[in-house]
Amino acid sequence: MFKKIMKGGHRKPSKSDSTENYAFGPPGSHNPGSVVVNHASRPVLKAPEQNCSPSAPIAPPPLSTAAVEPLPLLRDVPVSERQSLFLRKLQICSYQLDFTNMLKTVREKEVKRRTLLELVDFFQSGSGKITEVCQEEMIKMVAINIFRCLPPASHENTGQEVTDPEEEETHLDPSWPHLQLVYELLLRYVVSSDTDTKVAKRYIDHSFVLKLIDLFDSEDPREREYLKTILHRIYGKFMVHRPFIRKAINNIFYRFIYETERYNGIGELLEILGSIINGFALPMKEEHKLFLARALIPLHKPKPVATYHHQLSYCVTQFVEKDYKLADTVIRGLLKYWPVTNCQKEVLFLGELEEVLEATQSAEFQRCMVPLFRQIARCLNSPHFQVSERALFFWNNEHIVGLIAQNRHVVLPLIFEALEKNILGHWNQAVHGLTVNVRKMFVEVDAELFEECRRQYEEKTAGAREVEDQREMTWKRLADVAGEREGGNLVAV
Repeated sequence: MFKKIMKGGHRKPSKSDSTENYAFGPPGSHNPGSVVVNHASRPVLKAPEQNCSPSAPIAPPPLSTAAVEPLPLLRDVPVSERQSLFLRKLQICSYQLDFTNMLKTVREKEVKRRTLLELVDFFQSGSGKITEVCQEEMIKMVAINIFRCLPPASHENTGQEVTDPEEEETHLDPSWPHLQLVYELLLRYVVSSDTDTKVAKRYIDHSFVLKLIDLFDSEDPREREYLKTILHRIYGKFMVHRPFIRKAINNIFYRFIYETERYNGIGELLEILGSIINGFALPMKEEHKLFLARALIPLHKPKPVATYHHQLSYCVTQFVEKDYKLADTVIRGLLKYWPVTNCQKEVLFLGELEEVLEATQSAEFQRCMVPLFRQIARCLNSPHFQVSERALFFWNNEHIVGLIAQNRHVVLPLIFEALEKNILGHWNQAVHGLTVNVRKMFVEVDAELFEECRRQYEEKTAGAREVEDQREMTWKRLADVAGEREGGNLVAV
């Protein structure tokens, strides 16, 4: 009897216990033979059944062939039966299918795709008014499909060296044919005039929105584009979520700036913020000013800034256009994070600086012009011709030229030496020609000031030459004395 009991405790696994069943099971099903990889830049999403939030998806039953049989079209059944048929279709769309093997469950994938396509058409046709029960189940279905653990990036837990994000190969999700339709269905639901926000906010709650924002780290640009559109629409329609969305985006920026410097969706999030900032009411809240100082300006610091700089520059410029008094804060912030060795990044900063200066008034310009033109003088003398050329292009902007002309007594002495050095010795002919044009502009505006600056420059140059001559003479005398002592020692020997 004891031997029988022991044998029963170590039963040989049957075919029904194989790991294949888990490939199509609910998102929370666990495969004992699999390895779960946790990595820093992607938050680990909890299994839906463990989440107590009202929007948490309910896991579908295990996949069976009968469960994914094609159903009649919604328009072909009486109105009284449409709700139950709609719910059955949602159940079909809730099943998770394995897209790592395209030859597996081909029929089931096609049935699910056609069902999703019909649901999208149902909303798009204008007949998308559905009951609260159907709305709840539909959001659960959407959550089951889109909320998933993102695959690790190529540099994470793979043994490969960390590479430039611009050089990494783009990962395209193999399940996109289904994911796209799920995102399209969610978008149609959100933008539909039949969707009542008072009802919908019960299901599209803070938990749902937070998980949606976490998906912006997806490597698939198609998914990020849909996420951007959907989150923007949610922000516009659900006013109750607006502060929460801004705070969640803020937290992602903090983690990106100060911890990981790795996040795929920074550009898309900044695009959303650009539209949000454009709608800020005046006078601007202190909360928004702190967001500029603590999140947007420090976003200039990370190495991959080039991947999202266009969107970042637009957001920063929007702040200055909304409130011109913020120009001093922005310009000093740019100077704080100004690149030292990265010339391409320096060109980007100069372009953004020109846009900010276009929206800057005289009073704010005067507060920051001394450190600003010290940096511009360094750019004028840069051996990289694109940096020097981009700095000289400032004098093609009428508004900036006007600000410089009003404050020429401060600006010209700061950059005169840089202009003279370019004329005397810059290797690039285009930079040399632009420098000559800028020099002529100052002569035409105030010849007396220009002559005074030249006199001071010549005196400084002459003084520096004298100091150099004295240094050379001192070294020569030291060499002579050393030579005499050495010669005396040789005679004595």
